[in-house]
Amino acid sequence: MAFRINSYEKSAAEYRRALRVIPSGVYGHQGPAEGCFVPVTAFPFFSDRARGSYFWDVDGNRFIDYMGAYGPNVLGYNDPEVDEAAARQRADGGDCITAPSTRMIDLAELLVDTVASADWAFFAKNGGDATTLGVMTARAYTRRKKIVFFKGYYHGVAPWAQKIDYPGIIPEDVSNNLYVPWNDYGRLAEVFAQNRGQIAAVISQPYWHGNFADNELPAPGFWARVRKLCTDTGAVLILDDVRTGFRLDLAGSDHFFGFEADLICFCKAIANGYNLSALCGKEAFRNTLSGLSYTGSYWLSAVPFAAGIACINKMKRLDLPRLLDGKGKKLTDGLRAAAAKHGYDLRVSGMPALFYLRLVDAGELPGVPGVAPGVSSGPQSETNETPALLLHQRWIAGMVQRGIYLTNHHNHFINYALSDEDIDTTIAVADEVFASL
Repeated sequence: MAFRINSYEKSAAEYRRALRVIPSGVYGHQGPAEGCFVPVTAFPFFSDRARGSYFWDVDGNRFIDYMGAYGPNVLGYNDPEVDEAAARQRADGGDCITAPSTRMIDLAELLVDTVASADWAFFAKNGGDATTLGVMTARAYTRRKKIVFFKGYYHGVAPWAQKIDYPGIIPEDVSNNLYVPWNDYGRLAEVFAQNRGQIAAVISQPYWHGNFADNELPAPGFWARVRKLCTDTGAVLILDDVRTGFRLDLAGSDHFFGFEADLICFCKAIANGYNLSALCGKEAFRNTLSGLSYTGSYWLSAVPFAAGIACINKMKRLDLPRLLDGKGKKLTDGLRAAAAKHGYDLRVSGMPALFYLRLVDAGELPGVPGVAPGVSSGPQSETNETPALLLHQRWIAGMVQRGIYLTNHHNHFINYALSDEDIDTTIAVADEVFASL
């Protein structure tokens, strides 16, 4: 069967309206100005509604969504249990009130009971709030300045987490940042030796899931060695579990990979789309954090706390990481098979629950030399695979135009509402698009 090709007339009209009153029209990575929509005409700009594993755009096109708003909707959009808990809190107990609701305590107790490395929880709104607080806590605790990052990192958009060549960033913002290649323990040890007694923390995702390159898991023994190095030198180990948290292991991704972080940052999946993030940590850091000046107008809102309690309890009841892993494997195995059927090599990396796709065997494009099959680039590789990149973008565009929402250069997110029928449809669309390439 041939799948219908979407059109986006209303979306384009709304975008022109937005440009008159909003910088970039849609800012950030969810808008066309960031260069992630290639070609721009293949993607919708505005949604109308969402339910389960789907969203509908303003033109009425339905998409099977593999982004989940870039991660938050781990159970699917408008999960009835989470939405009911949030609505009940709003109706019966209120939301943003001068004195906080005891739902805050309930959620903190639940996180301490669930997350292996948590003795306490502190709540905010965005992942960047949690990572920033983690860095501040580490600097206050150690009375040191320097922070170690793994190259290709993303820990939010605060100035400390950006790069010197980004607009608006000045040298003082990043002058205490140190950079090490992912999985390179030898180089990490060298950096510690060169900055003896000056490193406040190492901050890292549990595995490398950057953009524009294959995701990469930790090498055997890597995390155990990093943990020991931090312990031996008095540095704080901060785990940015914003993207991966609860998807690999409800006890935290450090637990999944067999080590314990000092501080662990959560957002995205914590409340299934309600605005909430958390920094959890070890007892040793409790008093230090209590002395920091760090708060926000809506950080104690009760409705997201209620949603978070319902979301975490449902994830625990479902043993959700196991289900996401199974759905992800079925989908990615099917996509790889569809690619191979038509002579293409689709690489899948990362974890099945939040996988990364990259088409590497370009064959021969009209007027463009082919790329040899099997060429692969890790996080730090500078291999130029332009023909494969162009073909990959064409494949993604074809998927989106047929109602399968994928992105070109970001990992994707499996959600609980995704059905076997959704997966079968996705693979069938992939087969059609690969045939059309």
